[in-house]
Amino acid sequence: MSAIALVSGGMDSCVTAAIARETWPDLAFLHISYGQLTEERERQAFNDIADHYGVKKRLDVSIEYLAKIGGSSLTDQAIKVADAHLDSKEIPTSYVPFRNANMLAIATSWAEVIGGGAIYIGAVAEDSSGYPDCRPEFFEAFQQTINAGTKPDTLVEIRTPIIHLSKAEIVKKGFDLAAPLHLSWSCYRAETLACGTCDSCALRLRGFERARIEDPIPYAQISHE
Repeated sequence: MSAIALVSGGMDSCVTAAIARETWPDLAFLHISYGQLTEERERQAFNDIADHYGVKKRLDVSIEYLAKIGGSSLTDQAIKVADAHLDSKEIPTSYVPFRNANMLAIATSWAEVIGGGAIYIGAVAEDSSGYPDCRPEFFEAFQQTINAGTKPDTLVEIRTPIIHLSKAEIVKKGFDLAAPLHLSWSCYRAETLACGTCDSCALRLRGFERARIEDPIPYAQISHE
């Protein structure tokens, strides 16, 4: 039996894949693009991480209809990617409406076909004040959807191993597992040099700073958010 790891190419999914690898020698990697600004760079990170782990079973699909729907600064050119405001309790413009549900649905379909017993996703509850589909209760509800909507002999469990960790703890976990964080890409804006000032860059940088570990990727500038 195999497991599926959703791998965007970012830090959280990279560490989650490393955790999954500890338990599942037969690991499949799933990458889902949705018309985001850094689509090509994230795909490169996905393939680099998959190469690092020698993963042969890969699925790379696009759900560009999320870009057509819009409503997010990651997909809608009319909405600017804002600088980080990590203390804000408002839903950020980078939220892609109900994205994780779309991704989990695809992962579940693939799991039924390949006999996958688990789906690993690098959701973090620290982000949940901004992203409602990163909350533990969302994944609990979606698990019930999987149980109700798949074949009787299908047993697929959603696993969110870093959901209760801080970004600093995720960084430390990644280094403990020798996860290839130097291959990951977190920036929302740029594909050549990480901007350092968007929400994702700022969260990542703060995690490395609090972990007292140097981030292995270069930045155009460092946010002091």
